[in-house]
Amino acid sequence: MPNTAKVRKVGNSLSVTLTDVLKRHRIDEGDTLYISETPSGIMLQKYDPDFETAMEAAREIMDKHPNMMKELAK
Repeated sequence: MPNTAKVRKVGNSLSVTLTDVLKRHRIDEGDTLYISETPSGIMLQKYDPDFETAMEAAREIMDKHPNMMKELAK
């Protein structure tokens, strides 16, 4: 059975409590999460500085070589 969570209003914001899920994934207060929108919904991932460094390098290559990216996407 998938996990569920209620969206609640907290002040002027909306909030979702994910305590059990965060605990299972060893995500603690103060940790940074990546939030990605995917075709199937929203994905949360714990921040990984090595991944961020690799993504910055990839973005630079993609920005410098847009035609190569278009060919690879075929």
